[in-house]
Amino acid sequence: MNESAMAPDETLQIVEFPHDGVKAYYITAQATESSMHEVFNHVSVEMKNRDAKIAFQYLFGGRQFYPKAVSSIEKLDWPLTLLHGDACSGSTITGTQFIAVSGAELNPVMDGDHMVGNWYDTEDARYCLLGDIRADDLSRSREEQARTVFEKMETLLKQADMQFTDIARTWIYLNELLEWYDEFNVVRSRFFKERGIFEKMVPASTGIGAGSAAGEAMVCALLAIKPKHDGVKVFAVPSPLQCPALDYKSSFARAVEIDQPGARLLTISGTASIEPGGKTAHIDNCKKQIELTMEVVHEILKSRNMDWEDTARAIAYFKDIDEAHLLEKYCIEHDLPELPVSISHADICRHDLLFEIELDAVKTN
Repeated sequence: MNESAMAPDETLQIVEFPHDGVKAYYITAQATESSMHEVFNHVSVEMKNRDAKIAFQYLFGGRQFYPKAVSSIEKLDWPLTLLHGDACSGSTITGTQFIAVSGAELNPVMDGDHMVGNWYDTEDARYCLLGDIRADDLSRSREEQARTVFEKMETLLKQADMQFTDIARTWIYLNELLEWYDEFNVVRSRFFKERGIFEKMVPASTGIGAGSAAGEAMVCALLAIKPKHDGVKVFAVPSPLQCPALDYKSSFARAVEIDQPGARLLTISGTASIEPGGKTAHIDNCKKQIELTMEVVHEILKSRNMDWEDTARAIAYFKDIDEAHLLEKYCIEHDLPELPVSISHADICRHDLLFEIELDAVKTN
């Protein structure tokens, strides 16, 4: 199920996730400003050869690269979410990730004339993947923009006949996150309470400091699933080594598993160096923060009978991009397989956190 399909310059990794006659493809590619067009084209050709359509894309790079990225795609019929932005230097591109689907018809979800995602059906469930969701009025306050984005997420899901409570995973990118993360959490928790999320299932999530293409306060992506029968289970997974994030008023689950006939998807939230009691561990030591964070993620994987080789995609966030080599060193020293991981230069949700990683893993039953 897991495979690495390397481009001639060995910069492309593809992992397959078959479920109910459908295949999802997770593609991680290294790219630079000069190779962007070539990499995008290579991914498009690879997916066309597999009769797969691209449903989603992340680009890791400064907002000045956004227009060129759009123009590098002959027909942009999927949402392009600029993840890295200018929260830090924004001067480089560090890679891109795609999700593609074969064996199912992709139905577009539109925000006006802007495509923000797709939904598709299998016999077991309906899936919806949305990205690049943002407020329209940038003159509004950060908190107002955040509220607007949550409301828009809810409205967009209606196009797939889905509700906000069907969301299993969110990705939330906040411009100048460290200035207003507490205020954002108040907005999110209030909205979740109004929609009954705490009585059902709190989604997994990543909340990271990243600028957007146009400087919005908040840009989001989401994965929603609507089971068609009791054989599909969607449930929160606790972290064996950390307390629930809800304990310190951050409304997300440590991980969420989608368990369906024949296959499982485990989506692990953005994870950082946090002690069981909720405090930051290993302040000012990125190496130690990586070690603890990777141990925490590994224990979540093992708790669901998975391991590193089941990784479909991962994003590693560094406050100081010059410390990114420490993750590669950790993986080599601990004999990890080559992970399909992209690097992002971004602020983490606390001043004293230097590293965070999110990870999706897939396994056939």
